[in-house]
Amino acid sequence: MILIYSDIFFKELEIPKPDYHLGIVSGNHGQQTGRMLESIQTVLIIEKPDWALVYGDTNSTLAGALAAVKRPIPIAHIEVGLRSFNRQMLEEINRVLIDHSSDLLFAPTEAAVNNLKKEGIDTNKIRLVGDVMYDAALFYGEESDRQCPNCWIF
Repeated sequence: MILIYSDIFFKELEIPKPDYHLGIVSGNHGQQTGRMLESIQTVLIIEKPDWALVYGDTNSTLAGALAAVKRPIPIAHIEVGLRSFNRQMLEEINRVLIDHSSDLLFAPTEAAVNNLKKEGIDTNKIRLVGDVMYDAALFYGEESDRQCPNCWIF
């Protein structure tokens, strides 16, 4: 039996498991990103999607964006424009590369929109949509309160 550590999230959040699990769990960032790029490209070839939807700034997000742009499949990126302005952070590099590869950019804040504009990204591609992570935290926080009204969460 293969233990997939992400299974708990699907169970607890009551969401369906994905159709594909890449099974990439170890290695340095270059190894992981390379293996993910290869696996995601295979999925894109099989599924032939009209769009690739990527979220955040992780190595898997970068691999998804790279695989899509090479097909070419248009990319919609959620949580764009966030910047630390610290190029020593691997996520910062991912953010910039993904944002500049995307065809439709969903920004959580006005500050994020302004960062994208300063970088020369076409404003017609940018949508201010709010913070999806904050919305999810509110939703699942309320759900947790309903299931365990006397629990304390720290």
